[in-house]
Amino acid sequence: MVELESDSATAGRPRPWRSATRARAGTVRGAAGAVRARLRLVTAVTALGALILAALSVPALSAAPGTVDYQAIRLPPSPAHPFGTDTSGRDLFVRSLAGLRVSLLVAAVSTVVSTVLGTAVGALSGASGGWVDRLLMRVVDAVNAVPHLLLGIVIVALYQGTVLAVVLSIGLTHWATVARVVRSEVLGLRNRPYVDAAVSAGAGRWWVLRNHLLPAIVPQAALSAVLLVPHAVFHETALSFLGLGLPPHLASIGNILSDGREGVLLGAWWIVAFPAGLLVATTLSVSGIAAAWRDRTIPTRRSELTL
Repeated sequence: MVELESDSATAGRPRPWRSATRARAGTVRGAAGAVRARLRLVTAVTALGALILAALSVPALSAAPGTVDYQAIRLPPSPAHPFGTDTSGRDLFVRSLAGLRVSLLVAAVSTVVSTVLGTAVGALSGASGGWVDRLLMRVVDAVNAVPHLLLGIVIVALYQGTVLAVVLSIGLTHWATVARVVRSEVLGLRNRPYVDAAVSAGAGRWWVLRNHLLPAIVPQAALSAVLLVPHAVFHETALSFLGLGLPPHLASIGNILSDGREGVLLGAWWIVAFPAGLLVATTLSVSGIAAAWRDRTIPTRRSELTL
């Protein structure tokens, strides 16, 4: 009888809501998930730090990456040459790390250009509204309608063989995504109570944008920048691999992979395997950091009714 009364008493009450993608705090599943997420973050930060440290220190402490030794052509990996040598007898370990340094530098500068341009366009579009918003969004749609690699090839073809051309080809083709993300954030922030209070107190549109909206969208813009880094690295590698990117004498991952195509046909697999492995490891490390950052800055809002 008591059970029937208890069931009838709770029959009209709504069932508790539970997150569909994140375990509740304090549970064993939630604690285990937090430990795994922290372990992935530590692993990604450690791997990326080690790669950057090696890329900065090894080429500076070793012989020049372009040193040619025709008596050591296509040597397999050994203690003297951990990554082997390429078709010109150059030490692939030193040259790969030097190429990784160049690729990361180009990707970082290109990411800054894309983030600054995309943040400016997105903030202006979201804060202005009206015909300005419609015009800027049509420009964004036009940029997204053209494949990034194809548009980058057109830009690089105008100033082929220069680092500035590669930076511009990546920076001017990847800002549209950042612009859309920033515009979405600005549109959501425009309806916040503190923004309404500032407008009611007589604050102008640009004052609100500078003092309230821009500081609030900085974390989201920074997250977009981090997510752009691995894509920019692959973009630079693809351009250099096609012979349209950095100068051939400059060590980069794309140039090394392009030079190693003939060696692979002759059985020298290490000329492509090790530089590509560094590229994949760097990309996975940056992506792991970005994923952990996204989970912390963008909480899960989806939920479902537990049955």
